[in-house]
Amino acid sequence: MALEFTTSYLKDALAVFRAYKKLGDGAIAQVTDEQLTIVLDPEMNSIAQIVKHMAGNMRSRWTDFLTTDGEKPNRQRETEFVDPPASRAGVLALWEAGWQLVFAALEPLSDDDLARVVAIRGERHSVMQAINRQMTHYAYHAGQIVLLAKHFKGADWRSLSIPKGGSARYEAQVRAGEASQR
Repeated sequence: MALEFTTSYLKDALAVFRAYKKLGDGAIAQVTDEQLTIVLDPEMNSIAQIVKHMAGNMRSRWTDFLTTDGEKPNRQRETEFVDPPASRAGVLALWEAGWQLVFAALEPLSDDDLARVVAIRGERHSVMQAINRQMTHYAYHAGQIVLLAKHFKGADWRSLSIPKGGSARYEAQVRAGEASQR
């Protein structure tokens, strides 16, 4: 993720959410349709199940974000971990719809909204706290998706960040970029 210097919490939060989405996009794109639904053991979830859960969470948390409790009465969280979409198209439809809700809720906000109070499961949160809560949740699951995809791809994995052994090259590129901006 290219860092854009900002002192705006909302601008940075949106950039971080977009970075996690991009990680998930890159990981999902590398696996086969079959690998989307593979469960490594009974205590784990498949990529498709994780996406279904994230989409359910996103729908609940970000629909009417400022005006209703983030845990909607019609959400059935436990069902998010069973019967995931069987097709790539179904998985991607849930993934995109969930992220669309995140960005639609956050993009119109201003710094004045950060101190407003919202509820999640009846608990009071400032808007900033609610955003942070979801940011950490989505980071956790994006990491699971990447780990599973990397496991399935093995040596064919295409790095989504700095590849092993690539730190010196990356640092040289950063220095060259900084030098060209001066």
